[in-house]
Amino acid sequence: MIDRSIAGIMRMFSLLFVLLLARQAWLVVVEGPHLDADPHNPRAHTTAAGRGAILASDGTPLAASRGESRVYPFGPVLAQTIGYASARYGASGLEGAYDRILEPPQQSGDVMAEIAQVFDLLRGRSRALRGSDIVTTLEPRIQNALFGALARYPRAAGVVLDPRSGAVLAMASVPSYDPNTLDRSWSALGADAQSPLLNRATEGLYPPGSTFKVFTASTALDAGVVTPASTFSDPGYFAVGNAVIHDDEGEATGVEDLAGAFARSSNVDFAQIALAIGVPRFYDYLDRWKFGQTMHFQLPIQYDRFSPQGQVYDGILAQMGFGQADVLVTPLRMALVAATIADGGIEPRPYIERGVAGPEGISSATRPGELAEPISADTAAEMKNLMVGVVTRGTGTAAAIAGVSVAGKTGTATNPSGRAHAWFIAFAPAEQPTIALAIVVENAGYGGAIAAPIARRVIQAALTK
Repeated sequence: MIDRSIAGIMRMFSLLFVLLLARQAWLVVVEGPHLDADPHNPRAHTTAAGRGAILASDGTPLAASRGESRVYPFGPVLAQTIGYASARYGASGLEGAYDRILEPPQQSGDVMAEIAQVFDLLRGRSRALRGSDIVTTLEPRIQNALFGALARYPRAAGVVLDPRSGAVLAMASVPSYDPNTLDRSWSALGADAQSPLLNRATEGLYPPGSTFKVFTASTALDAGVVTPASTFSDPGYFAVGNAVIHDDEGEATGVEDLAGAFARSSNVDFAQIALAIGVPRFYDYLDRWKFGQTMHFQLPIQYDRFSPQGQVYDGILAQMGFGQADVLVTPLRMALVAATIADGGIEPRPYIERGVAGPEGISSATRPGELAEPISADTAAEMKNLMVGVVTRGTGTAAAIAGVSVAGKTGTATNPSGRAHAWFIAFAPAEQPTIALAIVVENAGYGGAIAAPIARRVIQAALTK
């Protein structure tokens, strides 16, 4: 009688155990991914212990765990790109993008790792579980040079790429913050009107100004609308529809060929070139370059913005030809424009993760790819010559480096919020480019005077081994 009662109790407990196991399996396998993705779930970042590191291309730690603390050796220099991992405020940047990979297995929902840990405990031993490391493409020497040059201004951003692969060598946004003190300074950061948490390099949208003439000129050349021998007349103004277009500071460049119009950055000439291209072809080439389309980048980005094609009339198209009207782009996008010319008309797919390194070594690696081939190699070669001319005899002479051929384009983008934004895009050495970049300094004025010297300093750092 007693044995029968014990057997009944055992069956009841066995049933309860099976139900509990089924419930746990449901939570882990079915509900787990949804719970992990919930930004209000505090479990994901309760501890830094065991979290993998984020490393520069040379192995320098950019984010690492020390006991229960997460530390960021570069502080404000890489704050928006590396991001933060906070028990209170979640994760951002690469910390957020690779959260599941960086977390130790028992935190990331790895069922097999959790089961293995249970069996180890039953055997009287335990294993220290650790997340995988993320190896980035970032180069500390270039990153320090970029941030140091931008930090002289209240608001600025820059992106440096290897045009041969699309690897991000440096990325910076100003103003910045120190992720090491995030929890203490969160309220002040959130209330700061300068938006230090914003990654302006990938999420800041700006009118590109005359840097967009690289797109307009390459479209006109590639489509056969103009040739290098074509000439243009700039008396200082151009009336189109209800608009009258002027050059910066009332300049008049007179009669120039394409190289002269590009080097002296004539808005009047490029308004006429845009009209010769026409709306359908202009938008066709925007599609070819993948403007406004996804890059499949590892960090959050803002998409480029343009007026809907059906709403563009001559006055708008003329202004779009020199990067005004409703054209808005990110520094990352304009760095890709420079990289495309540098790489012979092939637009690389940008990436910032070189690979994932687990306990057994590199478990996966990013392969370089292409976004598009928007223009021919011949067109890219012509554009390279035009961009070299900007630095040797045009508006970008402040980017010149002795012994190095630099190709660039200045931009002074008017905007409704104050002084013009200063732009410069470039690549070097022009003959065999290994670096392409875009710089924007908000409300700083003339691109040739403000942004071009920053580019020169970054290029020098990149080419110095």
